[in-house]
Amino acid sequence: MDITKVWMEEGCIACGACELACPEVFRIEDIAYVNEGVNYLEYTDQIVEAAEGCPVEVIKYSE
Repeated sequence: MDITKVWMEEGCIACGACELACPEVFRIEDIAYVNEGVNYLEYTDQIVEAAEGCPVEVIKYSE
């Protein structure tokens, strides 16, 4: 699997799980953000882990 795009849908509760799983891609401020300019291909496993661990299921990605 090659992830080429990552985004957040509305409803983030800023729990920090995504940033803990992959701080290179996700950051928490008032809500979670996806860092731009990152080569997502280098972090595929961590992005999938973050998406699967999101308690409100707002992390999405595409191949």
